[in-house]
Amino acid sequence: MIKYQELKIGDFVMADNDGDSRRGEVTRLNGNEKQVEVDTGAQCFWYETSQLSPLPVTEEELLTLKFNKHVNEDGTLKYMKGAFRMLVPKEGDFSRMQIWYRDETRNIAAPISLHTLQNHYYDLTKMYLNDENFDTVNA
Repeated sequence: MIKYQELKIGDFVMADNDGDSRRGEVTRLNGNEKQVEVDTGAQCFWYETSQLSPLPVTEEELLTLKFNKHVNEDGTLKYMKGAFRMLVPKEGDFSRMQIWYRDETRNIAAPISLHTLQNHYYDLTKMYLNDENFDTVNA
């Protein structure tokens, strides 16, 4: 379950409709009923937050979101999208990370979900984290 106040339009979540779970994107929020409309690609449907689950941050998700990957000499990995950067300790380890955009840096000391990363991205860049490409800027 995801708390309603954690969600923003554009967030990716797992939506469960009577045992049929699908990855989808939040398209609308209904604050009065605390319901969330999710587009799963097959259809848009309103869900209760109890029917939504977070997606983990994985390399596959980052590459789907058009991040570029760079392996540093010390074995750490940097994922880049435009001027946004994310540094993780090693391949497949998203248990902690450092994220930054221009002159603001955030240290994440515990695993976070994909929608939480999307919300950090939006807070820093004022743009939605989706599958659009941006020119990579060296950092």
